[in-house]
Amino acid sequence: MIDVELPDSAAPAAVRSFTACLASALETPVDQVPLPDADLRGAVAHWRSWLAGRGTGLVPIAAPATFNWPGYWVAVLDGEADPTVVLMFGTPSGVVLSPQDPGLLGAASAALPVRQGYVVAGLDPALLPSTSSPLPHLRGTVELLALAGEATAPMRVVEAATALAGRGLEGDRYAARAGTFTPADPTVRGYDLTLVEAEVLDDLGLPGGGTLGYAEARRNVVTRGIDLNALVGRRFRIGDVECVGQRLCEPCTHLERLTAPGTLRALIHRGGLRADVLTDGRVEVGSVVETVDDEGARPTAP
Repeated sequence: MIDVELPDSAAPAAVRSFTACLASALETPVDQVPLPDADLRGAVAHWRSWLAGRGTGLVPIAAPATFNWPGYWVAVLDGEADPTVVLMFGTPSGVVLSPQDPGLLGAASAALPVRQGYVVAGLDPALLPSTSSPLPHLRGTVELLALAGEATAPMRVVEAATALAGRGLEGDRYAARAGTFTPADPTVRGYDLTLVEAEVLDDLGLPGGGTLGYAEARRNVVTRGIDLNALVGRRFRIGDVECVGQRLCEPCTHLERLTAPGTLRALIHRGGLRADVLTDGRVEVGSVVETVDDEGARPTAP
């Protein structure tokens, strides 16, 4: 996302704020997003037409007060006089941009009077074709290992851990099927293991100059020297344990509640990786993390 201030215009504040939120989510300069001279309802019609010309839609949310989305969405909040428009992110969602009222940053959607909501989505759902060219070999190391025996419990730093195929790290809440986000259906994938880059945490700046310790990030494996975002859909090893990257481990208001204000916004697209464990084995601090699917086309994750 990009920081966008409330545009200077005679349009209603909610319309200007919605424009800023769209610009931020689209990573487009705000002066390139239409700022209609209309009320919010009329402005939405203008934005839909503009986005459609770019292969994108602005989709209303049926139950916005209870909506969560592991990405951006725009929320319209009830106000005493006029509505307030904010940009949300994460599951559970929180405010990551609030041009009308910066004091709302980090607020959980569940605690706000959400009246309407919209998702910006592509009109064509077809997935991009996978590449048939050789994939680059990626390699790094384990900087830190951390476990929590129960949901929301403090993370415990360890020197080594036993990985269990299809479960996670022994002693961790997700291996015990007791994590905050453990799915009810055990066949749902992507909850065995979480990783984050040490470089991201080293560079992370929170409001007021705060920082986030490696274990405080609440990921199991802190790595160094490897691009974790590039491991989505790829097989890799941590020591002798084979894993597969499922999706980005995006931040949410739950993480911010357990850490520090500003964590949600600061870790967007930098929160690490969710992976599944494919083989039993042992991981240690200093273990090599490297890809094992470097030849041929990108594999399909199970």
